[in-house]
Formats: sequence, structure tokens, C-alpha cells
Amino acid sequence: MKARDVAVQGVLAGVALVAAFFVWQREPSRAPGEVTVEDAQASALDRIRYDDETRFVELFRDPQDRDTVWVRLGNKPAKPGAETGTTDGGVAQPGLEDAGTDAGSIATASPAPVPPPRELRGNDVALKLFSRFAPLRAQRDLGVLDDKKLDEVGLAKTERGLTLTLDGTPRTFRLATPASGWGAPYLQRASDGHVFLLGPGLLPDLEAASSRLVDRRLHTFDVDGFDRVVISTGTTSRAFAASGRPPGAVQLSPVDAPGTPDDFARNWHDRLWRLTPVELLGRGEAPPGPAPTPAFRVEYQRGGKAVGELSMAKTPEGSWYARTEFTPGWVRMGGGLELLAEDAAKLTAPR
Repeated sequence: MKARDVAVQGVLAGVALVAAFFVWQREPSRAPGEVTVEDAQASALDRIRYDDETRFVELFRDPQDRDTVWVRLGNKPAKPGAETGTTDGGVAQPGLEDAGTDAGSIATASPAPVPPPRELRGNDVALKLFSRFAPLRAQRDLGVLDDKKLDEVGLAKTERGLTLTLDGTPRTFRLATPASGWGAPYLQRASDGHVFLLGPGLLPDLEAASSRLVDRRLHTFDVDGFDRVVISTGTTSRAFAASGRPPGAVQLSPVDAPGTPDDFARNWHDRLWRLTPVELLGRGEAPPGPAPTPAFRVEYQRGGKAVGELSMAKTPEGSWYARTEFTPGWVRMGGGLELLAEDAAKLTAPR
């Protein structure tokens, strides 16, 4: 290759690098007419908090892994002086006054204790939503509104709010209480009172965070992500060579008889693999009551190294819980897993 050709290629490569730099630095594209509510880089956003009358939702980055977002769900204490009597479960009980109950004693009764907030791993939707808040944009800037207009748009007496923590500094906003449904939400910036019209797709995910933003997976790998399964019950265990391709079931063969597929083991593992949790407990949260009794454990390996595990346990009152290498803690499973535990004991029984 001639020196001239080398020089031309070098110049072209340099131009490409410069172009890539400016594309990377360029402000993300915005819809026509959009305005900036809070101008901040995505890297500066540490936490998003949404509040309504009874609960709050927080999204925050993992300090050890900035690419992971956690979801924190919490309830607020009941307000004193409620007009309607409630049971400990929060269900209104009309007609108590007619039965001779003192209404004043109901209103001043101590509210039920609020459980601690629950921290759960966020899913891909949570990660994408997090990036949409920095910079925070709106459809329109309505300026500073008078009291009548604030009442019309639902900002006069609202208890809904939004807080963005940017480089450790909170930025607070008030959110309008919609008359019905979501519609187009209004937001008021606390620093100067400006009111903005937000897009309709920004807040619904926060409102329904427990169903939309939580990662409910037990594992991040699929059936082709491991080549050995070790099943353990008590002090006994048995290893199986594994082979499979999604979305099919995993073929299991005893390691001491690799050419003999075990249909009983395959069917058992397929039932286990298809289980989904009915409730996710938060990071550091234990099942209620005495500690659950371990029933069986499954370890997944690939190339002689562990890639995952699942432990199944049962509480004294009969609830089943599981935990894996990916879940923040215990997850509550559905009922009827006694047969699965019995079959695990059969699989690991000495031959």
C-alpha cells in the first residue's frame, strides 16, 4: 500500500472519530415544541421519587453497578382523624355508629403499623424509564399560574409529588391530581412555580411500579446456559448432564450414564423451570414467622463452574418460598409444591 493511500485512510478514520464524538455529545432528539423542565445529564441522576396520598415509589441506581436500577416501594402512615372507621385491614366499616360504637374513638384509634419499604430489582422498563427523566422534558411551559388556574388543573391541593436527585441535590415538583384517569398530567416546578404539561406516557409506569417496573425473573440464563444440574435434598445429591435449547425442555442424563436420558428427571425439572413467583420479597426481607424449612436445592453449572442456583423451602403454615442467584431475597411461590419436593427426594435417593 502506498504512503498516500495510508495517509488518506488515516484522515478518513480521524474524521469518522470526530463525527462519532459529536454524535455522542449531541443532545438527544426531542419532539417539536418540547421544553426542558430540568436540564441534567443522565449520569447525574441518582434517584427518582414519586409520591401520592398513601404511598411512594423510588427508582435509584445501584452504587456498585450504575447499570442496575432498584425499585423501592413503600406505604405512608394513615392520616389521623379519618372520617370513616376501618378495621386493621383498612376496610371501611359503615354503620358502626348505629351499633353504638363511639365515632370519636374510631377517628382517634392508632393506625396500623406501616411495613418497611420493599426494595426490588428493576427490569428493562425501569432502566429505560430512569433515563427519560434526565433531562426532564415537557410538552409545554405554561408559566406561573394564578390560584384559580392552579385549582382548574389540579395543582391547588395535590398531595402528589416528584423528586429528582441530581448529583446529591433534590429537585422537587408538584404533580396535579387528575380529575379522572391519567390524561395529560401537569407538573409545577417548586423552584420558580412554573407549570408544565407533561407527556401522557411518563408517569403511568411509576404509578403502577409494582407490576411494570419490577424484574420477576428467577434466572437471567435460559435452558441453553448450563450443561449440568445438581439436585440436593438433605445430605444427598445427584448430578445430571444437561442439554437443551429454548423454548424446549432440558434433557437430563445421569452423569454416570450419559447416554441414558432420564425422562422422570426431565419432567421434574421442566415443572420446576416453569414456576413463577406470586410475590417478591424485598432485599433483606424474610418470610413472616419462623424460618422456612429447606426442601431441596438445584445448582446449575457450565464448564465445571456454577452459574446459578435455586433453593426451595416451606414455612410451618405451608407456604412455599424460593430464592435464586438473581432474586434479591425470598420469593413466595404458589401452593401444591409438595409433590415437587417428594419427587426431588426420589431423584436424589441412593441408587
